[in-house]
Parts: sequence; structure tokens; C-alpha cells
Amino acid sequence: MSTNPNSPNRAYPLEKTRNIGIAAHIDAGKTTLTERILFYTGMIHKMGEVHEGTTVTDWMEQERERGITITSAATTCFWQQTIQAGVVKLYEGQKMRVNIIDTPGHVDFTAEVERSLRVLDGAIAVFDAVAGVQPQSETVWRQAAKYNVPRIAFINKMDRVGSNFDAAIDSMRKKLAANAWPVLIPIGKEDTLRGQLDVVNKKAIVYSDDSQLGSTYAVEEIPADLVDLVDKAHRDLVEQIADLDEEVGLLFIEEQPIPAAVLKAGIRRQTIANKFCPVVGGSAFKNKGVQYLVDAVIDYLPGPLDIPAAKGQDPDTAAPVDVITDDAGKFCSLAFKLWSDPFVGKLVFFRVYSGKLSKGDTVYNPRTNKRERISRIIQIQADKREDLDTCYSGDIAAIVGIKNITTGDTLCDEDHAVLLEPPSFPDPVISMSIEPKTKQDQEKMGNALARLAEEDPTFRVFTDEDTGQTIIAGMGELHLEIIRDRLLREFKVDANSGKPQIAYRETITTASMGEGKLIKQSGGRGQYGHVIVNVQPNERGKGLTVENKVVGGTIPKDYIPAVKKGIEEAVLNGIVGGYPVIDINVDIIDGSYHDVDSNEMAFKMAAIFAVKDGMKKAKAILLEPIMRVENSTPEEFQGDIMGDLNRRRGRIASIENKIGLSIVTAEVPLAEMFGYATAIRSLSKGRSSYSMEPSHFEQVPEQVKAAVLDQKGKA
Repeated sequence: MSTNPNSPNRAYPLEKTRNIGIAAHIDAGKTTLTERILFYTGMIHKMGEVHEGTTVTDWMEQERERGITITSAATTCFWQQTIQAGVVKLYEGQKMRVNIIDTPGHVDFTAEVERSLRVLDGAIAVFDAVAGVQPQSETVWRQAAKYNVPRIAFINKMDRVGSNFDAAIDSMRKKLAANAWPVLIPIGKEDTLRGQLDVVNKKAIVYSDDSQLGSTYAVEEIPADLVDLVDKAHRDLVEQIADLDEEVGLLFIEEQPIPAAVLKAGIRRQTIANKFCPVVGGSAFKNKGVQYLVDAVIDYLPGPLDIPAAKGQDPDTAAPVDVITDDAGKFCSLAFKLWSDPFVGKLVFFRVYSGKLSKGDTVYNPRTNKRERISRIIQIQADKREDLDTCYSGDIAAIVGIKNITTGDTLCDEDHAVLLEPPSFPDPVISMSIEPKTKQDQEKMGNALARLAEEDPTFRVFTDEDTGQTIIAGMGELHLEIIRDRLLREFKVDANSGKPQIAYRETITTASMGEGKLIKQSGGRGQYGHVIVNVQPNERGKGLTVENKVVGGTIPKDYIPAVKKGIEEAVLNGIVGGYPVIDINVDIIDGSYHDVDSNEMAFKMAAIFAVKDGMKKAKAILLEPIMRVENSTPEEFQGDIMGDLNRRRGRIASIENKIGLSIVTAEVPLAEMFGYATAIRSLSKGRSSYSMEPSHFEQVPEQVKAAVLDQKGKA
């Protein structure tokens, strides 16, 4: 390996590269923040607004109409930390390259967040200064923790009535267990918001309301009435970092002064180690505090060299392999997103972990064992597409027109094949039948759905074997609505859809033994298979586990794979209502075989019979998906909202009151949540809002079970 990981040809060395994501609850202001960053970095010359439908990263028609982000958008910009007297910045005067991914906040598009965080080095977690930590903020925080992504928190919307910076930090500590401390405190709030207090440098940054939209700001001494506040915040910050960081801790114990540059370096080390989260306050919409937030991103979030090497495995031996960030290394990258672009066709977004990729190179996909030549590489800068000749380690770019690829595939050098761990995605919770309005559109619809399923790992398409209908499944009503909308707009297929169906599951409650035999004699060779299994309930979320406990060769080793295959097939259709069976353990314990008549098919069928027999005796039950619902409503409507949730078989988990708002959290069966948006609109005169996310599966009550099975029988 070379000592310098940078290729001499790259424009921006790895130390000056940042790959960051902006993630948060719906409506916390992610897209507005991305828009401001692009404006201040000079990538766009006019700021767009979400409510006007003019932002760069929300470019789909559906996003602009609804004012929400549906697909994560990758964009590149450049930032130079300014040099200011009395203010220490770790990279002052240096020009940095920042790749940003703006992710959706709506729970239906959680896969977009998951796959983006998988390939990012750092993230800005945006919180609403009024609401603090909301349910989807928790989900995003957990996803970032899962991939060990260091975070900076931006408490946004400090201009809103009821904003409270300290309460928002407090909710981060309580709800997220985050070690969060402010580095930039807002000066004023609501309509008096005018700047930020730089805790590390003990300076005030005052943003001007000029025609350049907050582009100019002045660094001043701290106003006399705020000196005590900054001194206390500085002491707290130093104590926290001294507890975690050896270098700062040593100076602290020796009671020596801690220079701003040393403190900043300590904050950077502990943020990258995921032990600390710097907090910045401001308002993206009112253009207050964005420039210093970008400075904080440069100072505290890691570059590609600051994070541990990506973990992969050898496709043949499954031996672990470290993929080290180095331009001179062997090429290795992860395809994290597929997108059909109306202008250039199929785009594959990928993150390069090692080596470099040039036009004309051939890449290898270890999952398919296929090679493919790269004809075009592009980088998206704001809303422009720029062709690249070469991209290097740490870069995020897109390949045009590559085939046989799915989200999570590794693209690498054939001589050094590596499989990187793909992002994981939740299973769909809702499905509906769909059919084109005209017979001519049938094939067109099939192709369109296949392309959409290729792009979105949480969207599934399959054919119901009983009815022959095409079924689409996704993460929620909005998800499927957007899919239908895209069918019409992008693929010109007008489709009718059936009533949404719930993804019910089945499981067992007791252990039992099951026996299955297949004996057929019909002249010549017959069929003989005999399997005995033990079935018992598994831990929640464990899925299906199968163990071979056959002793003495009563079932020959050659037939065990066929038995396992039979067990896997048997759990696809349960015995209560034909729904998939989850959380069940099956032990293969005994059986018998015939020297001539036994074969794999016979044992597979015998295993299916054995599992079905066992499930009949094991008290099978029907399970339904339960959603965690959080409703924010003015206090006067709290009673009506709670009454409505109770009618929907909801269990109220908590009620929190915040400045005239009631936040009601409940667990409600998904089956009862259809049409909820319309219902709460009329109950609260349009003033309530809610978010929901899948929580867990629970047993369906007996009186509801009959209706569910009756409905399935009619379908």
C-alpha cells in the first residue's frame, strides 16, 4: 500500500472530502437546509422553497406537489472556511468538497434513509426547535447508530413561536441517550433570532437581513448580558470533552488553559468516535446559522480516512476482508441506489471505498459473477449532471446504463473480489391488488412495476397464485399511492387498485411433534419419504430456525437439504388463514427411508406434511402488524383524538403536553388506520398531524379474527 492514499490526479484529497447526509423527522426542514447549503456554497444562485415547490433536491413532480421528500438526492458542493480574527477553524482558508444526500423524513420511505446512511461518513440530524425529538427522529438516530455514523445535531426552526433550544437538547439526551452539548447557541429566538454564540471561540456571529439572504455576517464580541451563558456553556463543553478525550483531559487535570484549536480537535475526535454530538442552533428558512453549521461539518465530521475500513468478505471462502480507503488500492464500491432518470436512463449511485474507476474500465459483480464495462460516469451537482472521467476512493457518483444490478450489490476488481455488507430493509406491511385499465397496458405495467421494484427495496410485486392478481406491497398507504402516481406519470400506465390488504402473519404458541409420510406405489419405482419434526415457538423477531437433530442416519444426510427446503416451503402458508408463519423453530428429529423408493422430492413433501401436522397441534394464532402512532394536536381536541384511537383498538402509551400542544403516542393495529388522515382532519378542523411507523406483530383478537378469515375466504 502507498503511504499517501491520495492519487496525484484527484482534485480534492481525501482529507478535504466530506460525505454527509441530512436526516430527520418529516417537516424538520432537511430539504430547506440542503437548499441553503447549496446557495451559500455557490452551487445555486436562487434559493428554492419547499412550500413553493422550487427546491433542487425535491425534483420529482410528486415531491413538489406534496412538499415532501420521497427519494434521497445526492449532490456535490464546495466550501471554503473563511479566516476571521480571533476565530479558530480547523481547516481555515482551505477549500473542501462536500457530497450531501438529502433523505426523506416520511416513515414510508425509510429505505431511502437506511441505504444512504450505509454509505455516508457523517450526518446532520435535524430537529424541530418546537417539537424536539419526534418518532421518526428516533428511527433515523437508531439507523445512524446501527452503521456507526457520527452525527452533528442542528436544532432548526428557532424562528418559530414556542421554539426552545434547551428543551430540544434535553429531549435528545432523554429520548436518544445522546451525549449532546451546544457548540453554537442561537442568539434570541422566534422573531428576535439574529445569530449564534460560538462557544469554543467565545464570539458572537450576527447575520444580516440584507438582500443577499443572510450571506453576510459579522463576528463580534459577546454581548455583556450573554457572557455568563457562554462561560457556563464553555465550562460544560470542556468538562464533557475532558472526560472523554485524553489530550484535553490532561490539560484539564493540570488546570492549564485549553486553547480553542485543542478543544476543537478533541471535539472532532470524540464526535468521530460516536461518543459526543455537537449541537448547533439556527433557522434554515430564515437564513440564520447555516454557514457556521457547514464550518462545524468540516471541523467535526469525519472524512473517508477518519472512519474504520469498510468490512467485507471473500465471496468464495466467506473470510473477512478489510477494504482500506486508498486510491492505489484495488477497486471496490457499493451500489446503494438505483434510479431511472428521465434524461440519461438507468442510474446506479455508488460509493467508492477503495481504488478508482475510470470510463472504459470493467467492473465485476460477485453476486451475479458478471463483468460489465463502464461507459459513462456522472456526478450530480445540484440540478446539473457533470460527466466524470475518473472517480476515486471516498467519492459518491453514478454509473449510467449498467445491467443486472440491485441495491446493495458490490462492484469490484475481478482479481480481488469482495462482498460488502448490503444495507438491510424492513418487510412491507401493506399490499393491494393492481390492474391496468386496458388490456394493452398489461405488459407495460409489468415492466414498469419491475423497474420500480428494482429501484426501491421495500416495494415488492408478486402474483397471487389463487386469484392470478398482481399484488404490490410497500411500507404504507402513501408509499403505494406514490407508486401508482409514478406508474401514470413516468410510464403512462393508468391502473385501478383494490382495497389495501394487511400483511397478516401466523405463529404457534406451544411446542408439538409432527409426522409426515409420503408413500406411493404405482408399479415400478414408488415414492417414499418419512419425517418427524418438533415445532416450537421462537423468540419474537427470530424468524424461522431449523436444526437437524437426526441421529443414527434414520434420514440419510443427502436428503436433509430437501427436508429443510420442505420446511421453508411449509411456513409460507400457515394453517389458520394461509398467511406466512413467523418466529418458529423446527427440529428434524427422526424419520425413515426406503433404499429404492426414497428421493429428494418425497422427503421434501414429507417435511411439508410433518410441519403442517405439528402446527395443527401447536395452537397456531393469527398476528397483525401494530403501528406506533404519534399524534400532535391542539389541547382542545385531545379528548376527541384519544376517543378515536380507542375506537380503533388503540392502546395509549403516553401523553405529553408542550405549549398548547398535546402529543399522544399510541399503539394501533394497522387494519384500523385506513383513512386516519381524513378522520383526524375533520376531528381537529385540520390542525392535528400524525406520523406512524411499524412497531411489532400482535395476536388478532378472536372477534376480529373471524372477520379477517371471512374476508380472506371471499377474496
